[in-house]
Amino acid sequence: MSKPTIELTEGEWAIMNVVWQSQPCAAPTVQEALQKSKKWSYSTVRTLMDRMAGKGFLKTERIRNLTLYRAAITSDQAQKGELLYALKNAFNGALTPMLQCALDSQKLSDGELAELEQLIKEKRQETKS
Repeated sequence: MSKPTIELTEGEWAIMNVVWQSQPCAAPTVQEALQKSKKWSYSTVRTLMDRMAGKGFLKTERIRNLTLYRAAITSDQAQKGELLYALKNAFNGALTPMLQCALDSQKLSDGELAELEQLIKEKRQETKS
């Protein structure tokens, strides 16, 4: 049985980025970090974080009347979930058109192209083994 794909909303991404950088942290810390970009009230941030804990994205620890939050998922897991969501929904599961779109949308250096070629070579070797 495969693990469910992690799909974060835009707001959840904003919160997770703060938590990954500041954990363990309390909701006021997150609210303050997002004040300029989101202008969310403390109660909005706290509600979102509690919902994220319910979804398994955050872990909570109570110390007297303070709730501390830690990430229950890694940034790699979240990025993979985002990528698989885009692959499934925007490209109907077809990897080649998605990669073509990414390549066409970015100006890649020779070094980046060489890295991509190396990744493909390594993947070919894995499939032969």
